[in-house]
Order: sequence, then C-alpha cells, then structure tokens
Amino acid sequence: MEDYFQVGAFNQLVQRGEWYRFESRVEHGTRRTLDLLDEHKVRATFFVLGWVAEQVPELVREVADRGHEVASKGYYHRNIGGMTPGEFADDLLRARDAIERASGRRVHGYRVAGEWLQEADLWALDVLTAQGYRYDSSFAPRLGQNSEHHWRGVSHRHRVGDGSIWEFPVASMRVLGRNVPLGGNYLRQLPQWLVRLGARQWLAGESAPLVLYFHTWELDADQPRISAARAAQRLRHYRNLEMMPERLGWFLREVPFTSISDYLGLDRGETAQLVSPRASDASLAAALAAPAVSESSREPTTQQAVTVVVPCYNEELILPYLANTLRSVEAELSRSYDLRFIFVDDCSTDGTAASLERLFGTHANCRILRLRANEGPAGAILRGIAEAGTDVICSIDCDCTYDPHRLAEMIPLLTSGVALVTASPYHPRGAVRNVPTWRLALSRNLSRLYRLVLRNQLATYTSCFRVYRREAMAGMTLDRTGFLGVTEMLCRLDLAGHRIVEFPTTLEVRMLGRSKLRILRIIGGHLVMIARLLLGRVWGSVGLAPRVRN
Repeated sequence: MEDYFQVGAFNQLVQRGEWYRFESRVEHGTRRTLDLLDEHKVRATFFVLGWVAEQVPELVREVADRGHEVASKGYYHRNIGGMTPGEFADDLLRARDAIERASGRRVHGYRVAGEWLQEADLWALDVLTAQGYRYDSSFAPRLGQNSEHHWRGVSHRHRVGDGSIWEFPVASMRVLGRNVPLGGNYLRQLPQWLVRLGARQWLAGESAPLVLYFHTWELDADQPRISAARAAQRLRHYRNLEMMPERLGWFLREVPFTSISDYLGLDRGETAQLVSPRASDASLAAALAAPAVSESSREPTTQQAVTVVVPCYNEELILPYLANTLRSVEAELSRSYDLRFIFVDDCSTDGTAASLERLFGTHANCRILRLRANEGPAGAILRGIAEAGTDVICSIDCDCTYDPHRLAEMIPLLTSGVALVTASPYHPRGAVRNVPTWRLALSRNLSRLYRLVLRNQLATYTSCFRVYRREAMAGMTLDRTGFLGVTEMLCRLDLAGHRIVEFPTTLEVRMLGRSKLRILRIIGGHLVMIARLLLGRVWGSVGLAPRVRN
C-alpha cells in the first residue's frame, strides 16, 4: 500500500522530501483493491508505508476495519542496503508506531520496500526478531538469486538465537532455468497463460502456501504519468495497468487466499495507542520543558509584501503539484513575507482555467489573469508584473523545476542597486538533477556566448526563476514573448546598466506533463539574439535597445 510516486522505479527521480508535492492517489488504488477483495471474499495482508499511515490514517483504519491485516513496509520506501542495523531498527519503530496508531491493530509482519533481501541481509531478520515481529515477506527467489538454498524460496522458520521468525517468500516459477516471482510487475508484464501455469505448478508441487503480491497503485490506471521517467521506467511502471483487475480476478477466483496473520493464527485485535521511542522524543521533551515566551516579549515582525507571478499554459496536470508546493512555501516564508500570487493563464486550451479556479480561486491572496491570446512565458510574466502592486516581484516556473522555497534566500539579495536576482543552476555552486547531458551542454555554451556580449557576467541567462525590482521593469516591452523573451528581459536590463545578481540553485527535470520547450527553435533564436547584441556592440546602431513604453 503505497502511492504511485513512491515506487522503486522512480527512486532516482522523486526525492522523499518532495513526496508532499504530488497529488495523492493512494485512496483510489486502495479502495479499488478493497472492493476487488470484497467481491471475491478474500482477506489479504496490506504492507503499509509508515509515511502513508501518517498522511491518511483513516484509510489505513478502513483497511483494518474491512477485515484485512495491516503490516509494515517501513517508514520510507528505502532499500535496506542503504541502512545500518541501527537505522533499520529506528525505521521499524517509527513505521510500526505510525501504522498501529492509524489502524488500531497490532503489527506482526514486515516486508522490505526497496529490492528483495539477499542472504547477505539476514541480519535484518535478527533485528526484526528482536523487535517482536512474527514474520517477514522480503525474499523472492528471483532469476539466479538465492539459488544455492532452495528451501529459502518457500515459507520456513528462521532461527535467531533462542527465538525465530517466519519467512514467507514470494512464490516463483521456473522459466528457462531461472526463478521468476509471481505477482506485481511480473504479473503485468508476462503472458497470462504463463503466470497461471506457474501458479498451478506451485499449487500442485509445493506444500508451502503460494504468496502472491501486488501494489495498490497497480489498480489505478488513471494515475498521473511521471513524464521525467525513462522509457524502461515507464514500461516497468505503466504497462498493462488497465489489465490488472482481470489478471488478479483469476487468482482470487481460483485460489483460496487469506492474510499471513490468519494463516499463522496470530491475534490481530485492537491495540493500545502505543508510542514507540524515537530519537525525536528527546528533543520534543526538551522543547516542552523550555520556558514559555510570552506574546509581549516576542520581537514584532514586519512582513514584506512580495508578489509571485506564475505563468501557466496548458498546465492542468501539474497544478495540484504546484498547489501543494506553494502551500508549503507560503507556510515557510509567512513570518517574513506577505506573499501574493498572480497566476497568468496564457490562453490555455486544456483544463488549466478550471483547475486554477478550483485550487486558487477562493484564496484572498491569489489572482487569476486570463489572457485572450497566447503570449508565451515572458509575455505572461510581464503581464503579471504590470498587475502586481508590490515593489518586489518574483516569477517561478509552474512545474517547480526550481524549488520555490529558495525565494527565502533570493529575495534578500535584491538589495539597493540590484534590479534582478536570477536562479543559476550552472553557477559553480549550482546543480542539475536528471537533466539530459546534451541539454546541459547546449545551455552552458549559450551562456558562454552571452558573456561575450553582455556586461553582467553570469553562468545562466535563461532561467524563469527570478526576483525583480518593479521600477526596473516598468514599461519594458519585448521583441519576443516566449522562452526567448525571458532572456531578452535580462539583456534589456543589462543594456540599461542595471546590476544583476545570480543565486546558485538546483534545476530538476519536469515531473508531470510535457515541457513546452522547442529546443532547436529556441537555440536558433538565441543565436540570432546574440548576433544582434554583438552587432550592437560593434556598430552601436544595431541590436537590442533598452526600450520602454511611453
């Protein structure tokens, strides 16, 4: 039981610290799973992430109340190979606490979230036993792994000193001399006849129970697509999602499944609201013991009014992601800044307008501008700047490829004499994540060319993530209003003699929806603009004049 963005296939793309940004779909997949199980009168074991239990405790309680077992998949979706025994023990405690609080039931079982356990990982079973877990289901005799000890591929007791823990490996079948697990991705990718044949052979030849697994998100074919995923990742995650109800239905009709706790006869009754010890408890106790600060003794704070302009063109898919991010940004910056948001709908042709109204239309500090014709990112930003009523104005990308939380560090850089603060992933202290190498090379080479013709020597000239001084932008007009216009803004400020400051930050690949960039066309446009700037420096009469409207 996990969400579509928490899976192993996307570990390199989606950071745990960014989970909150994604639209949660865990309820859709879980309720479809519950309904499918009810239809076939089957009870199952739900291995739940502790993080999910804290986010949607009522859903975890519903799983338990509908007769299913709730077990642990750790707190975060972490590979055990990246944890020490101590870190693993802490993760187990934190997850168990969250799941038992949410479900009101005792947690007896565990399954590792990332990868399968190998024989080198048997220490994890020792830790599980020491913490009172009764069983684990983290082994799968996959391909050539665990081939030396066939008995590890079926349910067995693992002895730990004077104690023991049950191991329930995922059932597998032999294909071309290799072990292939039954369930999950294999159930979706392999031909149905082959998987069914493997199940029949197991039931006929093994006395141990057949353990079949799948993920709740595999029953949510309408989940958002992670557009940043590579072809192999998309194939692994999305292929045949729409077929899962039918493929699972055959198993649920043909095989008398039950939960692992029911099979072992374990008590899953109500449990007290136990609090497992965590490292954070000490700091919490210290905070509670600290002397209270009266309201009168606090330093008064003055919020600086800041407008954030967000250009939006056909961004229906990314808007929930943006809304979750901005909610966090506003909470983090609220002590120092009075944030007002202007969302510029750049004549979108999808459901952007309706989504903007639904997500932001009722907020007093949000305005929605709808343009009658598409003006591109730069044109939308200029429209927003013209409508802003504050001296400090920021522009951010709708897809949050730059983290808007960094505005807390960028805004103070807009000191006296500075007209613009721009984000710079190509700065020596900047960074990029998951951006194709060829695109980085093109961007860096364009920056080198711009440094030849502009006074402000920057590492990045193309970022939309900026902080502007309103008076410096007043009346500016552009020859280009698309992505090229974003660079043209900076060029005109440079030609007018303004000072521009860079802020090193991280650029990430877009997660949801499609990028509007047309790389070859934009590169050609940049080369033309650089040529005009160069001619302007040589002859003085050709180029980009620092132009404003009368």
